[in-house]
Amino acid sequence: MFENPVVSVVGLGYVGLPLAVALARHFEVIGFDIDESRVTELRAHKDRTLELSSGELADSTLVVTSRDEALEDAHIHIVTVPTPVGADNKPDLRAVEAATRTVGKKIKLGSVIIFESTVYPGVTEEFCGPILEAESGMISGQDFFLGYSPERINPGDKVHTVDQITKVVAGQNEKVANLLAKLYGTINGGNVFVAKDIRTAEASKVIENAQRDINIAFVNEIADIFGKMDISVHDVLEAAGTKWNFLPFTPGLVGGHCIGVDPFYLAFAAEKLGIEPKVILAGREINDGMAAKVAERIHAQLAAPSDILVLGIAFKENVPDIRNSKVVDLVLRLQELGHTVAVYDPLADPAETSAEYGITLAAELGTNHDAVVGAVGHSEFGDISLRELVRDGGLIADIKGVWRNRSIPVDRRYWSL
Repeated sequence: MFENPVVSVVGLGYVGLPLAVALARHFEVIGFDIDESRVTELRAHKDRTLELSSGELADSTLVVTSRDEALEDAHIHIVTVPTPVGADNKPDLRAVEAATRTVGKKIKLGSVIIFESTVYPGVTEEFCGPILEAESGMISGQDFFLGYSPERINPGDKVHTVDQITKVVAGQNEKVANLLAKLYGTINGGNVFVAKDIRTAEASKVIENAQRDINIAFVNEIADIFGKMDISVHDVLEAAGTKWNFLPFTPGLVGGHCIGVDPFYLAFAAEKLGIEPKVILAGREINDGMAAKVAERIHAQLAAPSDILVLGIAFKENVPDIRNSKVVDLVLRLQELGHTVAVYDPLADPAETSAEYGITLAAELGTNHDAVVGAVGHSEFGDISLRELVRDGGLIADIKGVWRNRSIPVDRRYWSL
């Protein structure tokens, strides 16, 4: 459809920025984001998400802008904006709608609009398509065309990058699907799977994280069971993991913008059809309740209101992203139980943490706390001095099992799931 297309990537977060830079090695690419501070940072070769280095940004030909007029030059538009859930755990498509309206005003005859955001089946064609038609005055499937390629970015993962993974693609027709295969295949050596249609591709994405959520819910449930038997679930999983087909999932707090969110999109689609998604929602209930259970188990080991240091506020190790962090639930429950809680995270942004959760991050670790809680497995926490952090007789609560193989000072108490 285009020999040398100009490509726009709308939304320059964890997903959009690495994709835009990868595409810019082969095509003329416009990176668009409504956050002017984000655009300013990227122009200064700084990526707050830590997905790309300053050198990678400096070497890229990517043009970054917050001016939507720049989108008029593009033939292919890729939308990579967040799809969270609201307070009622229902899909929040406002960012997708806003991005779609912005793109719809700028598309031209023959444009292709690709969505990467995680959605339930039907959103691309039944929700986004009509918006594009309304904004452009053109007809979907005739004057412009739709595509879908689910994002698979794993924040902080330097191995499974966008140019090293299989990309699933789907188009409104065969010609569009082939265009997507060629476009994405250019950046990953042709490692592309062409799905039957757009709804199938949407469905494939929404079950990927739902499956992980359910598996983690299982190990969180057995962690609760074995904990009451005074058996370490980490020791159990280590033994069970010697079987060739045992799945290597570990317990913990399940937050973030994917695993803790996407199952609700699938559940919403099921409920619209009159189907009660029992397994999906059971997994969500277990994982959403994990933080409170961990807080209560820590509380049970402390004789009185205590000074507790929590290590980590990000939703996973070695990333600064605090979106939907379940560590927040842990902190709030510990405070409800009467404890004084300080939170230290060298990667998270203090201003963002304060604005989002009302939590002031500690500037330093401090010493002689009654308890330290390893909530997030940031690499630098692995070698931290536990003797200095925790007073004699204090508690070391190792949620992630980061310190399992360390020599714990004999005058400190150690607990893990």
